[in-house]
Amino acid sequence: MSEDPLRPEASAVRRAFDRAAQSYDDAAVLQAEVGERLIERLTLLREPPRRILDVGAGTGRTTAALMRRYRQARVTALDVAPGMLSRARRRGPWWRGLPCIAGDAVRLPVADDSFDTIFSNLTLQWIPDLDAVFREFQRVLRPGGVLMFSSFGPDTLSELRQAWAAVDDARHVHRFIDMHDVGDVMAHAKLADPVMDMEYFTLTYDTPRSLMRDLKAIGAQNAMAGRERGLTGRGRLRAMERAYEAQRDGEGRLPATWEVIYGHAWGTDAVPQHTDEDGATRVEVGQIPVRRRGESPS
Repeated sequence: MSEDPLRPEASAVRRAFDRAAQSYDDAAVLQAEVGERLIERLTLLREPPRRILDVGAGTGRTTAALMRRYRQARVTALDVAPGMLSRARRRGPWWRGLPCIAGDAVRLPVADDSFDTIFSNLTLQWIPDLDAVFREFQRVLRPGGVLMFSSFGPDTLSELRQAWAAVDDARHVHRFIDMHDVGDVMAHAKLADPVMDMEYFTLTYDTPRSLMRDLKAIGAQNAMAGRERGLTGRGRLRAMERAYEAQRDGEGRLPATWEVIYGHAWGTDAVPQHTDEDGATRVEVGQIPVRRRGESPS
């Protein structure tokens, strides 16, 4: 079976984030903001978590915030990029440090039922096999434990994608997955009561290259298997920049849209299912509550 050209290539993702370890914190303004909002969502828990696994912890900024919030909890950072974990280790308090695990989210190197909370901030969009990831989350979560995550949706970087589309048909911008598809994967993994919602952020830039510098600084580069492997020629780059310039807003700024998806679910098998006439077990996507930012839950 041939590789899906739109899937992230795991080795390319690891290299990109390894290279970005030194520059990440200065450029990851949105990632920090979303991480704070995701932590606030943990207030839905009736009891404070005791064992937290931060999947895709990066430089550990949000991991350290979890440690400050839940001082009695054991918080563990996991990331696929050694360079990121090297910086994360420095964020723990001197008397106990910050436990770190170098590992892949599709094969979590931890025991079954070993965490009551899995936290993952803006990581899932870089993983090629979401089915495997959510099955691992279900395996690792204790019964009744919570999964809390954020990811990017398909409207992310729509302006950059549109500018490149005016130049050629190549895949220059990473593809981001729709929240309905993510919800489908959660249900198939038998995570219970999945709920998802989303909101938009718009960052503004002076030039297209300043956006691209920020993307490189945080490791958010095109890592799709079907991406072009050679260097982009100067002529095509200038053509893209001209196309992007046409999108300046009324104040002369260049917008960059980020669609942020939030989701949570519970580590049990209590997911409604039915078996069709062919004997296959199905989980209906329509059973997953979806609400947009600002709407009240039904």
